[in-house]
Amino acid sequence: MGADREGGARRMPRRAVAYAACGVVLLSGCASMPDEGELRGVDYTPRQDSQVRVFAVPPAEDATPQDIVDGFLEALTSDDPHYETAKLYLTPAAAKKWEPERSTTVLANGMETYVDAAENRDSGSSYYVTLSGTQIGALDAQESYSPAGGDYRRQIQLSRSKKTGQWRITRPPQGIVIGQSDFQRNYMSVNKYYFASNGVAGTPSRPMAVADPVYVRERVDPMTHMVRSLLDGPTVWLDQVVRTSFPTGAKLKAGVESLAPDDQNKLTVPLNDSAARVGPAKCREMAAQLLFTLQNLTSAVDQIELEAAGRQLCLVTDDGAEAAAARGATERPGYLYFLDGRHRLVRMPAGSEDKEAPAVPGALGTGAKQLWAAAVSRREDLAAGVSLDRQELYVSALESEGALGEPLLVSQGKAETDRLTAPSWDAAGNLWVADRDPKRPRLLVFDDGKGKPLEVETPGLDGRIDSLRVAADGVRIALVVEKDKRQSLLIGRIERSDKPAESDERARMSVIELRSATPVLEEVTTMSWVGESRLVVVGTEQGGVQQMQYVQVDGSTPEAPAPAALTGVEEIAGTEDGGAPLVAHSEDGIVRMPTGEQWQKVVKDGSAPVYPG
Repeated sequence: MGADREGGARRMPRRAVAYAACGVVLLSGCASMPDEGELRGVDYTPRQDSQVRVFAVPPAEDATPQDIVDGFLEALTSDDPHYETAKLYLTPAAAKKWEPERSTTVLANGMETYVDAAENRDSGSSYYVTLSGTQIGALDAQESYSPAGGDYRRQIQLSRSKKTGQWRITRPPQGIVIGQSDFQRNYMSVNKYYFASNGVAGTPSRPMAVADPVYVRERVDPMTHMVRSLLDGPTVWLDQVVRTSFPTGAKLKAGVESLAPDDQNKLTVPLNDSAARVGPAKCREMAAQLLFTLQNLTSAVDQIELEAAGRQLCLVTDDGAEAAAARGATERPGYLYFLDGRHRLVRMPAGSEDKEAPAVPGALGTGAKQLWAAAVSRREDLAAGVSLDRQELYVSALESEGALGEPLLVSQGKAETDRLTAPSWDAAGNLWVADRDPKRPRLLVFDDGKGKPLEVETPGLDGRIDSLRVAADGVRIALVVEKDKRQSLLIGRIERSDKPAESDERARMSVIELRSATPVLEEVTTMSWVGESRLVVVGTEQGGVQQMQYVQVDGSTPEAPAPAALTGVEEIAGTEDGGAPLVAHSEDGIVRMPTGEQWQKVVKDGSAPVYPG
């Protein structure tokens, strides 16, 4: 759920005092800066227990310019809700202009600081210090993470007050600047939930919930913060394909500063009068959004009560939320599927310890057409298979009778690697596949897995699609894209246009605003969704060996440790509810890894494992 917060032993900052009984740690600055421009590293706060809040101390009387900078940088890593202590290191004018919530810049190994000796030599009232480091990511004003590379370099200016003689910062860096280790200690990733607005639905009566990950400060009232964030609306990247059930202008009731569940795990959320007139159905959807969001944060909430204008609007429990809205990741798969040594589609119960895998019912289980890859619809009633030469795509019902029929698609690529990718089914029952024919590379979708394909527009796609997986929510797609012999994992937003009125034309579909989810990997071998905003990826860094890791859709690293090492992985499969074991095709054949255990061999002769989707 949160960023990977592995910590290492670090030197305790000077003048740090711990009050264990109160759950508070007071600390002061610890950056080390030379007088003559020599580069030094900045020490950071030692990792604390997650329940211990960390606060910085205000500047000491007659503090030197170096101490002021040190204290300011340390205050940025504290749990001060509004950074009031950090503002004490600024001049009054600078404190008014400084916007800590505007952005957060994350540096790989912390900051290096050095004094600009030449500028300071001839000035007795001003002082200059430069911060530098390697940027790896950033949070925007909505707390949405994005990977970012390149050098970070900012100059801090200080001045001495003529009235008090105290040094203060007049030109601070805008926003928060923090090292990776402190970012991992202070922040965690949480999904807030909205509803798909692009035609995807769990059932005709239930909207499909879509996870929208943001980062929240872990010990600064995250529950209230997430409620406010949800009410503020979705992040910019997701805004075009989701909607909220909260009415325009809905906010927490004036005067509500903090929210907490009662001893029955019920959270009461008082809203302003903008929400006073919502009906029961809409209220249940609103409560479902809140319940999904807060349960992603904590297990302490299993009921939501909404109030407005002094009365209860609705009370929703877990069951009520699931009845009000669909979540693709809660649909448990019935079977694990893979290809056996005869290139037939076979299956075994998901999560079982069986090693027997009978052929699926239907034409794709007979072996009449040898397969290279397959995908099974989320309802597990249809299967799609790509022929062994990767040229033809077939769809067959998973039932005992019926011939295979003609291929749904035939690629014209001359080489096998220039033909079809493995297919994927979306939540609405549509089938996706890419044709890698160099003369006409295309991303295609078949409505209900049949008929004529629709070519999906891919503006901004630079390279050819090597593999794809559509998310359970139906509004995001993961693509491994090849360019210049490098394979990158990109996440795109699926947009569907309205079908023209009184026309036989089909609605247009596009994959928009592709963004990297694995900026440090040079080659991505395979990937699979394993959460509503998380994937498992197998790949290599530049000059490195193959590794397996979890990644967030925003390109950040989740809190969960990486899966156990496995060599020679060609394909990987997981479920978005995380309830079934990871399954892989490696040099040992088909292997699986139940939660908390090591990899176990299932069958020697097998390939292309998949769960429904």
